[in-house]
Amino acid sequence: MVISKVKNLNKKNIIKIAKKVLKTEAAQVLLQCQHIDESFVSAVELVYNLKGKIVVIGIGKSGLVGRKIASTFSSLNIPAVFLHPVELLHGDLGLIKNEDIVLALSYSGQTEELKKVLPVIKNFGIKVIAFTKSKDSKLAKFADVVVKTQVRQEACPYNIVPTSSTTAMLAMGDALAITVAVLKGFKKEDFARVHPSGSLGKQLTLMVKDIMRTGKLVPKVKPDTLVKDALLVMTSTKLGATTVVGKNNKLIGYFTDGDFRRKSREIEDILYREISEVMTKNPKVATPQMKATEAKEIMKKFNCDNLPVVDHNGRVVGIIDERDILQEGI
Repeated sequence: MVISKVKNLNKKNIIKIAKKVLKTEAAQVLLQCQHIDESFVSAVELVYNLKGKIVVIGIGKSGLVGRKIASTFSSLNIPAVFLHPVELLHGDLGLIKNEDIVLALSYSGQTEELKKVLPVIKNFGIKVIAFTKSKDSKLAKFADVVVKTQVRQEACPYNIVPTSSTTAMLAMGDALAITVAVLKGFKKEDFARVHPSGSLGKQLTLMVKDIMRTGKLVPKVKPDTLVKDALLVMTSTKLGATTVVGKNNKLIGYFTDGDFRRKSREIEDILYREISEVMTKNPKVATPQMKATEAKEIMKKFNCDNLPVVDHNGRVVGIIDERDILQEGI
């Protein structure tokens, strides 16, 4: 790591400045607790009883914050979209319906684009929630509910650049969204439903049948198969294990390379023994309808790399390997 010889650009100074920024913003976010009042309660009630969607609008940095707030609401199963105020004035107003609510963001409350579009929105009879620093602003005058997001200090050394104020606005959006979600009884399964490709979504929805190996990828041998031949089957599928099946493809045992190493110490001619003599009877199994995370927990608990998958009749229908689960990001 190279640090410049310029006086102000040294390690201690860099750390000092960065910590000051974080401490300043953290303090201003905590300051928002003072603004959790009757107005916030009214905002929660509007969103809780919402029949349509939340339309979030804002310009510049407030617009960027608005996109994140809309995304948070949607992730919590509360329909929300971000619409640009200028585009609203040029046709996108048709996207807003009477059953919707508008969440307007402007720290100053004096944004020209909002001042132009809000009177039109109000003429539609649509409720407006405003996030702004003052209840005396132009934005506040058009709003049905005003939630203050005022801060005392930006993290910028000149108290100019929107930093603490945008962070506070974002945090207030989270507070509104999470409060409504909790009151509605939101569960992690609901998150998975609207976020199926994410890590949590997969943990809650991905089943063994979705990722298990089937057909020729499932190693199988008969109970009278010699161990030396079973090892060839195990090697061919690169799983280091094989199922042992009886009549009607029913699972009667399981044999792994770990079993082979352990048994080799006890049985000198193990290669020429029938697999039924050395296999694990009544092995741990997974079912197709089992969640992949449950299969992973079984593997972890019993220190194994894979599990045979059986149907309700005990017939082998697949095999699930730890690597398959890890590839899914679980």
